[in-house]
Amino acid sequence: MPEVFQESIEIRKYIDLNKQNFEDSLLLEAVNVKDKIKEIEKYGNINLINNAHKLIGFVINGKEKELEDFAEQEGIAWATHALTLSFKLEWIQAIRRTLWKYIQKYYEQMKNVSLQELFILEKQINNRIDKFLNAFFIIYSKYKDKLIKEQRELVENLSVPIIPITPSISILPLIGTIDSMRADILEEKVLMEIGNLRIQKLIIDLSGIADMESDVIHHLIKMIDGISLMGCNAIITGLRAEVVRKMIHLGMKFDKNTETLGTLQQALYQYIGKI
Repeated sequence: MPEVFQESIEIRKYIDLNKQNFEDSLLLEAVNVKDKIKEIEKYGNINLINNAHKLIGFVINGKEKELEDFAEQEGIAWATHALTLSFKLEWIQAIRRTLWKYIQKYYEQMKNVSLQELFILEKQINNRIDKFLNAFFIIYSKYKDKLIKEQRELVENLSVPIIPITPSISILPLIGTIDSMRADILEEKVLMEIGNLRIQKLIIDLSGIADMESDVIHHLIKMIDGISLMGCNAIITGLRAEVVRKMIHLGMKFDKNTETLGTLQQALYQYIGKI
């Protein structure tokens, strides 16, 4: 299909008149992205073709504020859906190359076009695309960091599920694997919550922990010492035989004020029954 040209129309209208040809050229430029367009739209609700036309409109018409807002919108969307940054970069550069291809076609059919006019246009368009990319990556990075922080805080809170059962008694049921990093999180969160909730007795149920490394056991004992220093009594329930044997062989033991019971049910019956 031959390109449509009217001498009086602006570049934007020229691209609109040749929209299908422009899109075909764009897809040829974006080798790796073109096969991902439907996938990106499905998972990120992002229409790359429509957004390309929107970006071109803002760039050609010098809509600086709209361009900045669009970069922010795109940055948040790509960060939220964890879309691949290399695809975004390739797509924008493909848009740049295709846009210049059609600007060239446009001016080839124009008369009396000065080199100065072309140089000014080149500077304006490339600067605007670069500003879009720069703003996009800054917003993407900031929002991605925010999401990572929120996810880390969620994981930390889930890793330390302190459950108040009375104004002074709480339960800390632990399940899964405890490594050094999780042990550090446990220590920080437990001591903080004892102060915030004014916990006097903390029942730590370990029945969901099959085994622990010796350094983690040592960390746990130190945490219980810290609990005691804060005026809170620790009650340990559900210790597995494997953990107990390891403690014996390593010569480790809990503080004399730390009570141990076989099951969480025993602890609940003993302490709730006294209230």
